[in-house]
Amino acid sequence: MAKVQIGNVLVLDNPSSFLNPFQFELTFECIEELKEDLEWKMIYVGSAESEEYDQVLDTIYVGPIPEGRHKFVFQADPPDVTKIPIEDALGVTVVLLTCCYRGQEFVRVGYFINNEYSDPELRENPPAIPQFDKVVRNILGSEPRVTRFKINWDDSESQDQPSQESEEQQQTTENVGFAENSGSHNFMEVS
Repeated sequence: MAKVQIGNVLVLDNPSSFLNPFQFELTFECIEELKEDLEWKMIYVGSAESEEYDQVLDTIYVGPIPEGRHKFVFQADPPDVTKIPIEDALGVTVVLLTCCYRGQEFVRVGYFINNEYSDPELRENPPAIPQFDKVVRNILGSEPRVTRFKINWDDSESQDQPSQESEEQQQTTENVGFAENSGSHNFMEVS
């Protein structure tokens, strides 16, 4: 059983200018003390065609973690626009929030993002080179995709690696749909 459960993610400052920082308020529950840090990452997917264009916007370490409920705001600068392929600059992409314990990813929360010009004329006739200062980023906060991975939470390093189960048995993915409520979403654990 996972020792950390994501309880709530609130998408802040949304919609927003493309060049504004990303901001998420995360709430999680720790069912027992964790002696080591949790590693949180925010990743912007620059192109659906290749992971080569993914950008880690920020990595933070939180810990050690006492038992109980915890909340923090995870803020990161926008992606480096020079690393986004021109053909993928506008339209739909993804931002991922991941969390690892001892180098093992145990949860990933993904949000679709729609990047478009706020000016109707620019939407109709987009310039050849994107003008990011005129692009609005809208994170579709009501439909996060949550993937959970089974990891070794124990202190013992000698514990065997997971058996040769299929990847489907090693992880659970859910497309979580919630009614829009100020961008706040409660996640339920899948058994």
